[in-house]
Amino acid sequence: MQKTWLKSYPQGVPEFINLDEFASVADIFDKSVCKYADLPAYTNFGKTLTYQQTSQACSHLAAYLKNELGLEKGDRVAVMMPNLLQNPVAIFAILRAGLVVVNTNPLYTKRELKHQLNDSGAKAIIIIENFAHVLADIIDETQVDYVITTKMGDMLSPLKGFIVNTVVKYLKKMVPAFTLPGAVSFKKALASGAQHRFETVQTTHDDIAFLQYTGGTTGVAKGAVLTNKNMVANMQQASAWIKTCLGEQKGTIITALPLYHIFSLTANCLTFMRYGWCNYLITNPRDINGFVKELQATKFEVMTGVNTLFNGLLNHPGFRQLDFSHFHFALGGGMAVQRGVAEQWREVTGTTLIEAYGLTETSPAACMNPMTLEEFNGKIGLPISSTEASIQDDDWHILATDETGEICIRGPQVMQGYWQRPKETANVLSNDGWLHTGDIGFMDENGFIQIVDRKKDMILVSGFNVFPNEVEEVIAAHPAVLEVGVIGKPDEHSGEAVVAIVVRKGEVSEEELRSFCRESLTSYKVPKSIIFTEELPKTNVGKILRRELRDRYQEII
Repeated sequence: MQKTWLKSYPQGVPEFINLDEFASVADIFDKSVCKYADLPAYTNFGKTLTYQQTSQACSHLAAYLKNELGLEKGDRVAVMMPNLLQNPVAIFAILRAGLVVVNTNPLYTKRELKHQLNDSGAKAIIIIENFAHVLADIIDETQVDYVITTKMGDMLSPLKGFIVNTVVKYLKKMVPAFTLPGAVSFKKALASGAQHRFETVQTTHDDIAFLQYTGGTTGVAKGAVLTNKNMVANMQQASAWIKTCLGEQKGTIITALPLYHIFSLTANCLTFMRYGWCNYLITNPRDINGFVKELQATKFEVMTGVNTLFNGLLNHPGFRQLDFSHFHFALGGGMAVQRGVAEQWREVTGTTLIEAYGLTETSPAACMNPMTLEEFNGKIGLPISSTEASIQDDDWHILATDETGEICIRGPQVMQGYWQRPKETANVLSNDGWLHTGDIGFMDENGFIQIVDRKKDMILVSGFNVFPNEVEEVIAAHPAVLEVGVIGKPDEHSGEAVVAIVVRKGEVSEEELRSFCRESLTSYKVPKSIIFTEELPKTNVGKILRRELRDRYQEII
């Protein structure tokens, strides 16, 4: 029997969502501000902004972008910072001004940042000073005309903001020197914008809201074009499922994943905003001690994260001492949730770690387990509302239940395509709307989908995509490297780790190559292991056989 989507949804979940309820992401935000004006919206470093305060700051920044900088509807604006109060303010200001958000990883190297700014055609960037030196080195090679810089404490109280900014810059020395002539401070932009009267620029479902970059098989990142329709759909889809557990109650969601990641952006910043919740922003979740201290100081009901984050918390003794009496659930995505972590999570918190599945290309949610799930099932869940899922073979024919093939998704949350890349878009989007995910799995008779392998060579490190071609391109540029193949290996901490198999033509050590990689690659893309060999397995046309590399070095890695 062929099955392309689930006909019977969990109790309380509609089969279809209402797409016409909201015209845009900005429309949802404006209506949430009206409904929840005095409720807390975003908290960071002990400072909380209400919905009304967030809205006011957004309007001032939007007015600056539109009236002072003269940016026009559809122009792209990059946002490059960790989780700070400035982040949602910047996102909603850009959207209110009718502009397009280009979320940018603050850990990008010069090479990565230059590519994304040029590929997106960003005219402006809002960047935290800690990483402004990277921008300063390449800005003349981009189309960026306007720079707004912010400090970590810019939206805190004057005294606390001064202390935080002083400690960050002078004691911790986290702000390398930079020169960006013409750059305007975030505070000045808000003050200048406050002098103008601003009204939200009207946008529709068809207008682009985000260019969300994802790893590229050709060695460069691609921008997934996500319209207001895509984002509104996914917010409606996710909230329809979550509402079965939470109803109309309000609370706090812990937002530890960075907002430049599509999972945190949609699930936390946007979806829970739609219901008047407070996002508790964690700026540095890698500091587990500091993270747990923040959890000790607040009451929270929901948390999202990736397997590595949950595992790190579970291995911290202080986490087990937290008060979980108000906690409802944790939502895991971005990478596979491991059974051992899920079972330990239930033992410690008394709640289920719900696994969901999605991609940047699906805004991101595509499948989710029922919120009533009591035990971890090792599956990525059911297709969410208004979503079809099918398993297809290499010729894009739909397979029967329990047959293994490529997981494909069709629904209103599927991207429009890759920004200015029609060929790569055609490789993943069929004419009848199916997105080919590159993940291999099967659907059981109840509609639950299980992933068994990955068709692509993509490596998933702590929920972040790493494409071998990009790492190979960097390593191959070293004068002592003849050729290189990059594969992934299982890793108990990050899910997978990057491994490079290198054929040398000169003297170079493993650490020298790793240092060379750090100059051009974000830390999670740098190979954890480097193996030297005499030759690489190839096809008769010279293409490196990565699957054979994995088989050959399986015991070593």
